[in-house]
Amino acid sequence: MEQVKENKMGTAPLFGLIMSMALPAMFSMLVQSLYNVVDSYFVAKISENALTAVSLANPIQMLMISVAVGTGVGINSLVSRRLGEGKLEEANHAATHGLLLGFANWILFALLGLFLTKPFFGAITENQEIQQLGMEYIFIVTICSIGIFVELNIEKMLQATGNMIFPMIFQLIGAITNIILDPIMILGLLGFPKMGIAGAGVATVTGQILSMVVALIVLFAKKHRIKIRLKGFRLRKSTIFDIYAVGFPSMIMQSIGSVLVASMNLILGSFSDTAIAVYGIYFKLQSFVFMPVFGLTHGVMPIMGYNYGARKKDRLISALKIGCMIALVIMAAGMMIFMVFPENLLNIFDASEHMKEIGIPALRIIALCFPFAALGILFSTLFQAVGMGTSSLIISVLRQLVLILPAAYFLSKIGLFYVWFSFPFAELFSCLASILVFINLYRKKLVLLENIE
Repeated sequence: MEQVKENKMGTAPLFGLIMSMALPAMFSMLVQSLYNVVDSYFVAKISENALTAVSLANPIQMLMISVAVGTGVGINSLVSRRLGEGKLEEANHAATHGLLLGFANWILFALLGLFLTKPFFGAITENQEIQQLGMEYIFIVTICSIGIFVELNIEKMLQATGNMIFPMIFQLIGAITNIILDPIMILGLLGFPKMGIAGAGVATVTGQILSMVVALIVLFAKKHRIKIRLKGFRLRKSTIFDIYAVGFPSMIMQSIGSVLVASMNLILGSFSDTAIAVYGIYFKLQSFVFMPVFGLTHGVMPIMGYNYGARKKDRLISALKIGCMIALVIMAAGMMIFMVFPENLLNIFDASEHMKEIGIPALRIIALCFPFAALGILFSTLFQAVGMGTSSLIISVLRQLVLILPAAYFLSKIGLFYVWFSFPFAELFSCLASILVFINLYRKKLVLLENIE
């Protein structure tokens, strides 16, 4: 029975396999996108300054997510490759390391949140109210961040085995809990005190911790193709290196996103705080488009990693092609929504006329980057799945530092309207670079794989 389960990623029809593995993650990430928007929806009810504070807090939260996801990606890639190679004990050892690394990452960010939050907000804005609101929020989400780090690592190790249902359940528990608690904590409903922006932070970490608790119970109480073996466990530098050989570039790649947001906030802040708020709104809204694609990669990556480890070139390439087609459909639909309904999207956040004046053209222009991003994300997934996380890092640096920030800075000298064109410009050229890297990978490595069916 175990052999049949172990081989499904190398034998089952690809489209059905991808969809069966990706749909749970896509659905749960859509719900997560909903709670991101709900969070900002109720924060906007407090004031525009509160919405701006949450927007300014985005880089710190993105950095946390980057470390959590980067570690998880490394675990996913290593476990799936070891399973593809038939090395079950090595897969178990990688998973055990992954669990402990989750706790280590929490301690790191609790310390960072405790000592660096105040200097961070003081460096970005002189508005005392925005500073205070931002600090209230970030203190909570960093010091109490254990849930996101531990749960996400468990999620990734189970996905590496082909189990997508439990990870979906974990994510749904966290997201739904957050959605329910947001209005209760922020606005003070059902007898709870009105906590304002701090309530948004409490709702977020409560959902994360509850999700972690359920994930730990499932990990230790249910049977899986991998097992956590704490008895006699010893840390191996080689295993940690293997995890972060893929995970660290992914972590840096996503961390660059926090540098991008912080830098863009500085550029946009030279125009107005409202421009920063618009950019923050865009980040909430675009998650409805990008999160399903990231959910798709959660299903595609273990399939790619398994078939690369099993030396099945045709299945690896077919998984890439199918993934690209699905991602393009999702991104094209998202682009059309942003193009046709920008005012309706902004009205979700009680947008003022000034915010609409800035936001309507911004959403339409930025949406032009979506199709190019679809291809870039899937190529990066392939690079990570075959253990070439550095290639994903290079592409991400090109897109989010080398291209977009200089372009945004120089376009800002012309006017705010032109800054938004830096997004499609950067995605187009980084997509072309991804294709070139893939061609080089194919010629040097993939073409040499045997096609064992």
